[in-house]
Amino acid sequence: MAKIFDSIDEKLKTWIEEQPMWFVATAPLGADGHVNMSPRGHDSFSILAPHRVAWVDYTGSGVETISHIRENGRVCLMFNSFGSRPRIVRLHGRGSVYLPGEPSFEEVVALHPDHPSTRAVIVVDVTRVSDSCGWGVPVMEMTGERELLRLQAEQKGVDGMSAYRQERNAKSIDGLPGLPSKIS
Repeated sequence: MAKIFDSIDEKLKTWIEEQPMWFVATAPLGADGHVNMSPRGHDSFSILAPHRVAWVDYTGSGVETISHIRENGRVCLMFNSFGSRPRIVRLHGRGSVYLPGEPSFEEVVALHPDHPSTRAVIVVDVTRVSDSCGWGVPVMEMTGERELLRLQAEQKGVDGMSAYRQERNAKSIDGLPGLPSKIS
């Protein structure tokens, strides 16, 4: 069943947009650095063009994805169906990080609901689109989104989120630069 696609066509775009959860994988250049894979969700992902995607990146306990992309740009996104029809789609490419005030940040953020945890936008120029069977992925049911991220950000407020980013998002676990202090 595995197939390489020329681009993200309308049929594939529709399928990707139906997936409530996806994963992003990155790695630093150093051989002793940690590979990172993060789950993503909420209304944060956009297909901008047949070879260009983006997502609103929310504040997290770490900053690995941003640090790795800033260091080397390499990224792989994986979408998989948990429904009755098994399927996995991977988008490989080169990513860029955009911060508040930059045109690409504003363009992508405008496509999604406002979220108090927003810290950056990641844009990926897709170089490879492929799928595979997904036969080993369990069938699961989506029961809803978690609101904990929003609630925590609202409770902390703007100043609290800034302090949290300064503490947790300035450097990756391998010591790579994370977020600059201007948005921390």
